[in-house]
Amino acid sequence: MPDTLQQPLRDLFLERYEEFRQRLRTRLGSHQLAEDALQETWLRLETLRGSTVAVKHPAAYVFRIALNAAEEQRRKQSRLMTLDDVEDLYAMADELADPAREALGEQEIRLFRRALSELPRRRRAIVTAARLEEVPHAEIAARHGVSLRTVEKELRAGLEHCCRRLDREYVQRFGPKNKRPSE
Repeated sequence: MPDTLQQPLRDLFLERYEEFRQRLRTRLGSHQLAEDALQETWLRLETLRGSTVAVKHPAAYVFRIALNAAEEQRRKQSRLMTLDDVEDLYAMADELADPAREALGEQEIRLFRRALSELPRRRRAIVTAARLEEVPHAEIAARHGVSLRTVEKELRAGLEHCCRRLDREYVQRFGPKNKRPSE
């Protein structure tokens, strides 16, 4: 069975290879990207075996295949990190691994555990479930046989207590506003 689309496009590709390469290099601004796109174009033309689709403008069709291949390669490369990006991450990790910071973090964890242990059992369970285990409030309410509003009140009271013990300001991110009048 003769190849109706594949062979003429491959022949055209080989005949006009230099023209395609020059046009791609001009369009893409990169010799290497143009070469890579042309290699990918050849492979894609190989996969057209047995296709019977008619192409009105074969040169434009082949050039579009090359442009699409180049765009896919650019997208792939943009997801990769450069050497500078990797070095920046290493530098950031070094700054974060400061022994003084680690000790401070460990101290805050101990203070938080102590503050949590000072809470009544149900309040501690609600704070732990909501903030550490990320359990939905409705599920917590069902577990404890209380209303959703009770869960919200207990959670707020528990978080406020822990913030006071850690000498931190309690910041409410969602839910009803604080009832204190603004100054």
